[in-house]
Amino acid sequence: MNAFEPTRMGYIVVTDYLAANTGEDVADKIQQIIDNNPNHTIFFPDGEYLLGHPICTPAEPTKSVSLSLSNYAILRAAANWSGDEALVRLGGKDAANNIRTPGSNYYFEGGIVDGSGAADGISIDSGRETAIRNTSIKNTRVGIRIKNGANYGSSDADISYVNIVGTGKPDSVGVRVEGWDNTVSHMRIANVFIGVDVITSGNQFRSIHPLYTSDYTDYENSCGFRDAGENNWYNNCYSDQFANGFRLVGDCVRILDNCFCFWYSPREGKHVAVRADNKFNSIVTNINIGYCGNEAENHILIAEEEGGNGILDRVLTDPAAVTGTGHGPYIFGGILHK
Repeated sequence: MNAFEPTRMGYIVVTDYLAANTGEDVADKIQQIIDNNPNHTIFFPDGEYLLGHPICTPAEPTKSVSLSLSNYAILRAAANWSGDEALVRLGGKDAANNIRTPGSNYYFEGGIVDGSGAADGISIDSGRETAIRNTSIKNTRVGIRIKNGANYGSSDADISYVNIVGTGKPDSVGVRVEGWDNTVSHMRIANVFIGVDVITSGNQFRSIHPLYTSDYTDYENSCGFRDAGENNWYNNCYSDQFANGFRLVGDCVRILDNCFCFWYSPREGKHVAVRADNKFNSIVTNINIGYCGNEAENHILIAEEEGGNGILDRVLTDPAAVTGTGHGPYIFGGILHK
């Protein structure tokens, strides 16, 4: 017997209700399956499913569903796609703030979500304890958007093991965080202008690797991580080839621990590991910075305003490649030669 038989496991299999690979918009049919099967896992076998508008799952625990895609199942934006929302809106209907009723911890997992350059990938619109995991998101303006959460702004989402490839345009973002208190881990992000864009506070980011592969339009404002919140924690996060590794907006405290910035080409002119748009008040420990020689203007830290209370504790880099001096007042533990 096959170890994984969706029907035997009690899953609702979408191909029992519609055909894959038809080239037709099946968004309405999938929405009907979602609406008619509360508290079930809905399984998508391998194949392509075209969506002309978003599909929405309920946040209300008594109506919620989980979506599970086989590895080569593709939800793709159809040619008739309209609007600026995501292909999949988790908690996009029947909003709720309820963690006590079974069904609150629904998820999206597996497969491929392809925005065809027109749609966002997956959004979390309402609810709490929502999970996105083990999936691949392609050709999207915003790969994952965590909206303002149901619990007084807190969304409490868990995102892990997701690969995102954006559109390469200046408005392309890997992950945008508008809700509070989320955990995001183990991701690779490419072809975006901003890897992770954080607007809120109380979030944890671990082992995130955004890579800049776009056409260098407005390159000097690109950043691996942009943080406009406070009390956010980054661990083992790696900004790769963005002009600004970590861009901190506002005077708030963030913690960066064991993070890495790297540039493999000097031709862009100016590289900044940590940029504070205001005062630098964050704690950065054990940051590893790899510059491509000293042909470019290389900075450990640029703070636009003086007088911050931040700390750069144990910076690992090649001092000979560093041309900027803005890090001087904040160094603690010295610069360790790599």
